[in-house]
Amino acid sequence: MARTIRDNRLESRAARARLPVGMKPHWKTLEPGQLHLGYRRKAKDQPGLWLARRYKGKERYQVRPLGLADDFQDARDGVLSFADAQRAAHAVQWATARPRRSVAPMTVADAIADYIAWLRENRATAHDAAIRANALILPRLGKIAITELTTETINDWLKWVAEQPALIRGGHHKKRAASKEEKRARRATANRVLTTLKAALNRAFRTGHVDDDTAWRRVKPFEKVNAQRPGSLSLAECRRLINAAEGDFRDLVHSALLTGARYGELRALQVRDFVNGKLNIRESKSGRPRHIVLTEEGTRFFAQLTAGRAGSEWLLARHGEQWRKSEQARPMREACARAKIVPPVGIHALRHSYASLSVMAEMPLMVLARNLGHADTRMVELHYGHLRDSYVDEAIKAGAPRFGIVASTNVRVLPTK
Repeated sequence: MARTIRDNRLESRAARARLPVGMKPHWKTLEPGQLHLGYRRKAKDQPGLWLARRYKGKERYQVRPLGLADDFQDARDGVLSFADAQRAAHAVQWATARPRRSVAPMTVADAIADYIAWLRENRATAHDAAIRANALILPRLGKIAITELTTETINDWLKWVAEQPALIRGGHHKKRAASKEEKRARRATANRVLTTLKAALNRAFRTGHVDDDTAWRRVKPFEKVNAQRPGSLSLAECRRLINAAEGDFRDLVHSALLTGARYGELRALQVRDFVNGKLNIRESKSGRPRHIVLTEEGTRFFAQLTAGRAGSEWLLARHGEQWRKSEQARPMREACARAKIVPPVGIHALRHSYASLSVMAEMPLMVLARNLGHADTRMVELHYGHLRDSYVDEAIKAGAPRFGIVASTNVRVLPTK
């Protein structure tokens, strides 16, 4: 029997709790060049997963799940300690770990269908993912078996996606991208579609339909193609827009600017979701519930809006009924026209406005990210970080010490040609 190997990162619960959460396992060599034990840490409130990895040659590995880690409960059937996981890794019968299937191997189309079904159960993004997949993934990759995918095939497909004209309503295409900005936007779209493809293939890998994820793990997205969020309003424009909105739509606009919530989240709110100065978002885009902390102004606004109403009523209603999908588009255009906001913006720009104004008011990025429903600050930094940088520049110019000893002169620097 192989001896038990020590590792101060993996052998105790406390040590594993300090490891970062993510899909990339933390590996420990059991047999140099041949066998490795891996630990993948999931969400902080879920036990991690032990994995075994065997080298197959030509930079390819075979991976097998072993069982859950004893992060929150004592080891038992299916729950393994570090020592148990090592014994299980040595005991894996690699040659017969998976019997030969009589059915056809899983294709990319199969993986996409499985992933979309999972999204419908767990996220609010299934519809958008299905549209992207049907338009840009399945036509080129759908019939290919996952085991036959290569890095070169996926890279060629990614370049093809970036060259496709944008879709517009009705299934029609715009003209092919010509300007630098248009090409940037198409590459940004290609990156989003690549994310959908990788998510579907990673799910197939995790569920055991394929032994190796190297082909798509090596594919990198286009760099420097994300633009800063457009369409945010100034504080004065926000006030004009609220005053220009009419009837029930005014409450919707005011709510969006006070919370930064998405339209889908706002339309799903019930009166009972306002509690103690917070809004309870029961189902967000990520599928995780969250609370939006309100300002004093926001608390007073929602207190007035909910006073004397039954908890089951829609918090923001149109003629007593729930706002329907896309029903906000026309009143938003009309309100922008009355508020003289040119060009007009969509209601999602109110979320960007909330974020932009919060960053410029020095709200910590982690706090803002939590209120917006992001798991970390990456999205906030990507789209609104430039506002923080601008604020820092202005703050330094306003607050840095001045000594008054630089002599005045009529000499001026000539502009360079």
